[in-house]
Amino acid sequence: MRRECPSSDVHLLSSKHNMIQSAPFGHAPDGTPLSLFTLTNAQGMEVRITNYGGTVTHIFAPDRDGRLANVTLGFDTAAEYFGRSPYFGALIGRCGNRIAGGRFTLDGVQHQLCVNDGANHLHGGAQGFDKVVWGAAVEGEALVLRYRSPDGEQGYPGNLDVQARYTLGDDGALTVAFRATTDRATPVNLTHHAYFNLAGEGSINDHEMWIDAPHYTPVDDGLIPTGELAPVAGTPFDFRTPRAIGETVYDHNFALAAPSAGQAPLRCMVRVREPRSGRQLEVLTHQPGIQFYSGNFLDGSLGFPYRGGFCLEPQHFPDSPNQPHFPSVILRPGEVYENTLAFRLSRY
Repeated sequence: MRRECPSSDVHLLSSKHNMIQSAPFGHAPDGTPLSLFTLTNAQGMEVRITNYGGTVTHIFAPDRDGRLANVTLGFDTAAEYFGRSPYFGALIGRCGNRIAGGRFTLDGVQHQLCVNDGANHLHGGAQGFDKVVWGAAVEGEALVLRYRSPDGEQGYPGNLDVQARYTLGDDGALTVAFRATTDRATPVNLTHHAYFNLAGEGSINDHEMWIDAPHYTPVDDGLIPTGELAPVAGTPFDFRTPRAIGETVYDHNFALAAPSAGQAPLRCMVRVREPRSGRQLEVLTHQPGIQFYSGNFLDGSLGFPYRGGFCLEPQHFPDSPNQPHFPSVILRPGEVYENTLAFRLSRY
């Protein structure tokens, strides 16, 4: 449903070149007022973002005939996100994906995190970055969210200062640029958990997907990587030639192809097309992996059908703090964590 902001509550907060609208969006569970920001571009795209969890609530994009539809899964009110949303459109941290047993050892010290996914830690814990109120400011044509995650939050060591910078380009790219610093060594693996349906409704099974990934990380029954990097060739995980998603269940990390000499670090690694609407989504990242989730746990109870949306989450590999041969996610004092991803929508 398209939510219209009451005109009397709308404020224009941006530069002379572009306007970002802000409107009230209810209150957080602790009573803190929330805001909903609307970004637009020259193509008529519209993206709505709340400072509760850095959540993208709506993305309106044109089809091949210029008709707008909301192509992401989300809710019209803030209250619907409290306690029941499966990370719809949320900013994820400190550590995206799963950590086995919620435990890891860093510099000889074992840390126990919040366990919120069976026996494991998922997406930063029960009160991850998706469930906090971020400070929000409009800086030029960007919406900038900031949060200090205190030492011990959800079991993580160190105070972590995080910034997420959202921009919407005229090329249809919604870009999220993360930056973080810490005063104590800690794992950091930030990502964004948007659910997409390029048709705007129905199943995602007919969406055609290409992923530039020669390997994936097999998982056990708890969706924890076994440690193996397995080739996708000859398996249902091979999307190197575009094909329909189909009915196969996916909730796996794909190990993306390494950049060639001279390639820009931010590269298009995934492309998805929806034949009926002509909409196309490209995911640009410089992370080593991307989690592809095919909406297997959607059951209609939240207003969206089974497999009514898919997620593509650029990130480091799951359980990296416990897998020494995976790329490291440890951030230390004096270092700066930087991670930029983009979801680029267009027509073909």
